[in-house]
Amino acid sequence: MKIAVTYENGNVFPHFGHTEQFKVYDIEDGKVTGTQVVETKGSGHGALAGMLSALEVDTLICGGIGAGAQNALAEEGIRLYGGVSGNTDEAVDALLAGKLAFDPDVHCDHHGHNHGCGHHCGEDKHGCGGNRC
Repeated sequence: MKIAVTYENGNVFPHFGHTEQFKVYDIEDGKVTGTQVVETKGSGHGALAGMLSALEVDTLICGGIGAGAQNALAEEGIRLYGGVSGNTDEAVDALLAGKLAFDPDVHCDHHGHNHGCGHHCGEDKHGCGGNRC
């Protein structure tokens, strides 16, 4: 099993399509056996799904993610755990323990605008209320 997590400074990056890095975890017998940080080189969501497939990733943990990206991941056979925030290592450990808090209905439809309050997909740290993706 290989798990990728959108990555920035040790935490889950809040928007799949804009992530500049993934942290990829090799899993054997339910335990992490290795990790690597991979640069995305500014690829869009379709290219990111293909990149994850080429890395033989079968599971993705991320913050916000749009419908197009969800479809691209599904076409590659990659399981999605969206709406996640916090430390990437802790998120992977929680997933392996069956305790990851995620949003099975995560969506991000605004692509490119910020709701006027500095909001980022997958988080509501700015009190935007209903503007959460």
